Amino acid sequence: MGVNRRQFLLGGLAAAATTMGLVGCAPGSSNSGGGGGDASSAELNFTWWGNDVRNKNTTTAIDAYTKANPGVKISPQPGEWASYWDRLATQVAGNTAPDIIQMDMAYISEYGNRGALLDLSGVDTSKFIEGTVDSGKIDGTLNGINAGINCLVVLANPKVFEKAGVAVPDDKSWTWDSLVDVSAEVAKKTKLTFGFQSLVSDNLFQAWIRQQGKALFTPEGMGVETADVQGWFDYLVKAQKAGAIGTPSQITEEAAKSLDQSAIVVGTAALALSNSNQLEAITAAAGTDLSMLRYPTIAGNSAERKAWYKASMLWSASARTKNPEAAVAFISWLVNSPEAANLLLAERGMPANSEMQAAIKPKLSKVQQTVQTFLNDIQPELADTPIAPPPGGGKIGDVMLRFATEVLFGRQSTAEAAQKFMDEMKSNMQG
Repeated sequence: MGVNRRQFLLGGLAAAATTMGLVGCAPGSSNSGGGGGDASSAELNFTWWGNDVRNKNTTTAIDAYTKANPGVKISPQPGEWASYWDRLATQVAGNTAPDIIQMDMAYISEYGNRGALLDLSGVDTSKFIEGTVDSGKIDGTLNGINAGINCLVVLANPKVFEKAGVAVPDDKSWTWDSLVDVSAEVAKKTKLTFGFQSLVSDNLFQAWIRQQGKALFTPEGMGVETADVQGWFDYLVKAQKAGAIGTPSQITEEAAKSLDQSAIVVGTAALALSNSNQLEAITAAAGTDLSMLRYPTIAGNSAERKAWYKASMLWSASARTKNPEAAVAFISWLVNSPEAANLLLAERGMPANSEMQAAIKPKLSKVQQTVQTFLNDIQPELADTPIAPPPGGGKIGDVMLRFATEVLFGRQSTAEAAQKFMDEMKSNMQG
């Protein structure tokens, strides 16, 4: 039997922690970001995943920083999402982790809880928008700095709605039930494959469950019960029977497609779930203007959405870095410097630093300005920031897709699938 990414990650990190002697005690390293190295003279390795635009923006920012700080050398290590995490796990296990790491919310607990990440409390976050710092806190330690904020949105194609003779939903008053109704109506009148591209989403489930006063995760593990998951699966079945979403085969196929081939881009869906920072790329690929909508509420009152600003990704540093002061200084420059903000703009999401958001506004594209306005408009609807998934929790998206598909194919009841979903998630989080 082969070893999957999660098994390798956990085994690699455990081995790394043992080898490092609780990490922070190793020579030349520091868990606190202080007392080691020299911020003005250092050699740093910097890894991230991304597209050509991100690669160009990031290398330009590196060049700007090293020009202003000639004693610092930063070696870029760009990569692709598909191979990024296996490579990082290998590096951590071999004590060769990059000094600066672009981190994801799904995995920050995996690394932070095992002492592999530097405490970044030395980074100034005083100008960050309320709640945006919390994303990177693992058990009270700041292991990641928010690299950009976005939010969960529903994208709508106004041309499709016009063709159907149906009004685009009022996103301040629509409900989860009316989402199904309008999606089914548009799909029927236009004969589209999807009214809504896919409701099978752990993020949307989290939005739904938060409106019921629950959290998807707690520090102890799952914050939901089997009955909650069954309720969500029942909702998906209702949507399928109404014709609001595609067949299970179509949903499965859609999940594997690239952005430029997705249903909302090629015009076979009226509505789709997305993140706000993806609007520009999706609009460009679709060749038509798309509208951003708030996701629904139970009672049809957007003030009760319990929305949150998501960290699109985070900046972390290896606890093994020989230059913790330099790592902290560089990350601080990335999030607090107008020069960095004007080079990176909003490709990773809007800056969490409110002053940097204001600084880049004149340089943002029309679409990015729309995103910035949307993020500002929803501030009254924000609730607490969810904690990062505990170790093992980052696989929830894959587990959700698998069991939801089983339900929609009719191979498992909603009760059976919900129980198996919970059993697998609890097993994942037990190591």
